[in-house]
Amino acid sequence: MVLNNWNELKAVQCATGLDELVYRSNIIGEDRQVCNWGGGNTSTKTFVKDFRGRDVEVMWVKGSGSDLATMNASHFTGLRLEDIRPLYEKSDMTDDEMVQYLNHCMIDAKHPRASIETLLHAFLPFNHVDHTHPDAIISLCCADNGKDIAQEIYGDRFVWVPYIRPGFTLSQMIARGVLANPNAELVLMEKHGLVTWGDTSEACYARTIEVINEAEQYIENKVDTENLFGGLISEALTQQERKHIVAKISPLIRGLVSQETRMILTFDDAEDVLQFVNSRDSATLSQIGAACPDHLVHTKVVPLFLDWTPNVNDLDGLKNTLIEGIHAFKKKYISYFDENKHEGDVMFEPAPRVILIPGIGMINTGKSWSNSKVSGALYHRAIAVMRGAPSIGNFVSLSENESYNVEYWPLELYKLSLAPAEAEFSRKIAFITGGAGGIGSETARRLVSEGAHVVLADLNLEGAQKIAMEINTRYGANRALAVQMDVTKEDDIANAYEEAAIMYGGIDIIVNNAGLATSSPFDETSLKEWNLNISVLGTGYFLVAREAFKLMKEQAIGGNMVFIGSKNSIYAGKNAAAYSSAKALEAHLARCIAVEGGEFGIRVNTILPDAILQGSAIWNSNWRNERAAAYGIEPHELDEHYRKRTTLLVNIYPKDIAEGIAFFASSKSDKTTGCMLTIDGGVPAAFTR
Repeated sequence: MVLNNWNELKAVQCATGLDELVYRSNIIGEDRQVCNWGGGNTSTKTFVKDFRGRDVEVMWVKGSGSDLATMNASHFTGLRLEDIRPLYEKSDMTDDEMVQYLNHCMIDAKHPRASIETLLHAFLPFNHVDHTHPDAIISLCCADNGKDIAQEIYGDRFVWVPYIRPGFTLSQMIARGVLANPNAELVLMEKHGLVTWGDTSEACYARTIEVINEAEQYIENKVDTENLFGGLISEALTQQERKHIVAKISPLIRGLVSQETRMILTFDDAEDVLQFVNSRDSATLSQIGAACPDHLVHTKVVPLFLDWTPNVNDLDGLKNTLIEGIHAFKKKYISYFDENKHEGDVMFEPAPRVILIPGIGMINTGKSWSNSKVSGALYHRAIAVMRGAPSIGNFVSLSENESYNVEYWPLELYKLSLAPAEAEFSRKIAFITGGAGGIGSETARRLVSEGAHVVLADLNLEGAQKIAMEINTRYGANRALAVQMDVTKEDDIANAYEEAAIMYGGIDIIVNNAGLATSSPFDETSLKEWNLNISVLGTGYFLVAREAFKLMKEQAIGGNMVFIGSKNSIYAGKNAAAYSSAKALEAHLARCIAVEGGEFGIRVNTILPDAILQGSAIWNSNWRNERAAAYGIEPHELDEHYRKRTTLLVNIYPKDIAEGIAFFASSKSDKTTGCMLTIDGGVPAAFTR
């Protein structure tokens, strides 16, 4: 049952009616059984002082594009009711006319555009109104016999409104239906949702919860839990098997769904998802249509449901099924668009947003991790509706044309236009070795600031986690992932890439940055020291790049590798034969990969820094003392020594290298590969010849 979360102690702290509306909206939105992400709307009617000090009756209503769970006062729009009420007598009004008219009714032009369903709230003669999309109510409204069932549950207390897209006509129909029924306490909108009201904000919220629970209790008494969705016909693979398979198929999926527009993937194997994908009727139920119009923009009309029998040894069969399934989905979506499009419509990417795999779970796609999770969250709600509706009747949805007219509705598209413009590295995933260090962490911050998701791979897991936490706190959940990895161990590298594939779907950018440094006169260089440098700086870079190369080929959407070499890659540093040789190996390895990567759109370039002392674990080790001794100076004099030997008389910092990495990883260098860029302040001895 849905809980009533009203807290009187919090409510009484609300200074204004608007504050109380914010509180009510937040507790409604926090329970996704009550309201979809980004969906629903709430309102309150009150009086405010206008610019001349007069009392004006104002309705505060949710602004377009916001989410009830997280919105604050700035996300609501205030409108003068005396200007809106005359609209009730009109015979017709287009969407464009409605939007333009409501813009003139706003008490402050800086407020967001009012909700699509503003008139629904305005035409109802109640101080507080909630419009929500509860699972139980949608189950009722998406059953072919829903109106009859509603009669059993609510008697004469409800108004049933046939499906019509939100706007003037629907708002007028709802108001007329309510005014014609003196016993009305709620409105059920066919294939859409619920409207409730109250004299106070608390009463309105309480009515919403009460009405939902009445429907839920009725439906739960009808649900056959033993044969839900027709009963299980497949067994879920073990969690370990599921994750292993998802890690193997995600790069392929990501490539297939990113051919038009690059996408980020998320994986979901929650209990309700597994029960759905493993059941007899789910393949049919999932193709009937969206459970709610609000879902369409994020989930498309239907998901891709794979015809695959779970078998941990049938990875090739699953991959072939995915290839065929995604191609068929795209073809069908293009036909759907062509058959329903209006002049000027521009097709979204035709790839699925939701992929359902028996035995495995659900894979979602989106422009970011958070956007992909929204698709998944909404499909959880769809599963809940498909759990309920068939228990009381037959599950029904919008027609194909009705679905199209919601998905490509200008007022719905307006919400999408409110999102920030995409940045250089939006939709990109960067894998950074040495992610906890100075260069690695600064590079992560730099790329994330322009939209990237980053994987911070480091032996120092605690350090990487600290950087990831900092990034996620600032930029949002799971923009950064920390993984522990030793670049000299193939299993570590394979596991790290698997984690990245499960979290995001693949990799676009590799920053080969992990490092160490030692210093010894050549004749005192031990085999152990030599092997250590070659192992980490040579073999380590080779292993990280090789696995990335395989993954990028599987994605088939190109890729980018940036190697962090050194001035010593081309300059024979004194007392550093092992280090300098390994760095030279890195630079030439990068060129070799560039030669082979070109045909796959994989670019490989190298940065040659010098003396990055700030935030460096290397320079805080004995390497500082060793280099100082090599130059005959004290360790604390190194910064000044390195500055003075540059032609520009500057020190080099991690952020300088991060800028170089960002350049090579960006579209600005799309036609550059096999290149070396020096960022050393100008050390003549290291000029390329």
